[in-house]
Parts: sequence; structure tokens; C-alpha cells
Amino acid sequence: MIMKKTIALLSLTFLVVSAVVLSSAYKVGDTITDFKLKNIDDKLVSLSDFKDSKGYIIVFTCNHCPYAKAYEERIIDLQKKYGKNYPVIAINPNDAVKYPDDSFENMKKRAKEKNFPFVYLHDESQSVAQLFGATKTPHVYLVQKEGVKNVIKYIGAIDNNYQDAKAATEFYVADAIAALEAGKDISLKETKAIGCSIKWKE
Repeated sequence: MIMKKTIALLSLTFLVVSAVVLSSAYKVGDTITDFKLKNIDDKLVSLSDFKDSKGYIIVFTCNHCPYAKAYEERIIDLQKKYGKNYPVIAINPNDAVKYPDDSFENMKKRAKEKNFPFVYLHDESQSVAQLFGATKTPHVYLVQKEGVKNVIKYIGAIDNNYQDAKAATEFYVADAIAALEAGKDISLKETKAIGCSIKWKE
């Protein structure tokens, strides 16, 4: 009986956290608040540090999730192709107590192994992920600078095939950036993020 009550309580806690995240989530067109998180070089990083960029590719991701791993090379490619104007800001929000592979030390190891050319930030409190309403790893938010504002232009997946990059036929983030660079409206502003659920703290 105690075990059943415990499981029910944990399930209720998860539902409450999920509801709070979704109800307060950023949407396309919203202006985001800047944040400051620790990078794998132990330095604090904020969006305001990227003074010369036109915007940002903010990606909530992690070490252990097979979907996140499947997209690692594509996230690296996004940085290499668009990083000058739209740098990748990778953020790991997972609870490392439950998932030790996602600890800060293992983030450092993973970044070194894969030679990440972008910042990889630790959202230890999970406050940034909650603010954005991120639910998956990976979950992308394409943001453009508009004067002093940082405005969300696209939310969702990187492309339409997590299993095989070569088999992808729709390139959501790349197409959205191309539209922004051409001064055109983004035709597809939101897609469903495909990945592991973010591992929230209890």
C-alpha cells in the first residue's frame, strides 16, 4: 500500500511539474529573458556575451539520450555552418542524480570526445528549461535579435529524421535561418520535438 501511494505521489508530482512547464512555456514570437549558466570551461555564459551574433540556436540536449546522441553531429554542423551569426547554445537540463551520465563532469568529457565547437551549459537548477518550456532532448529554439530584444522565431526539431541524417527531407532549423537571412517569413514556425523527455528533479 505504501509503495502504491509513493508511486502515485511521484506520478502526480511529474504531472504537476509538466503542467507548470507547459503553462509558462515560451511561444514563437515571445521575447526571452537572458540567463547565465556555467559552461564546460567553468565560466558563466549568457546570451549577451555573443555581441556580434544575429541570434542564437538554443538546443536543450544531454549526454545519455539516444536521440540527443543521434543529433550531435548535426548540432555540430549547425554551429559550423551558422555559428558566426547564429551560434549554438547547447544546454543540459537533466537531473544528474538520477542520470549520472548527464553530470557536469561527464558533460566535459562528452564535449572533449566529440570536440564540440559550441558552448555546452549546465542548467543545474532546471530553471532555464522550465522558463523555455523545453520538454525533450533535443529541443530547439531559434532566436533572433530585434534591437535589444531576443525573439523566438522557431521551436521544435532540427529535421524530420532523427535516425538518419542523410534520409532527412525537411530541414526545419536550416530553412528557418535561411528565411531570416533573406528577410522572409518562416513558413514552418513550430514542429514537434522528438527525443527523450527531460529528466526533472523530484
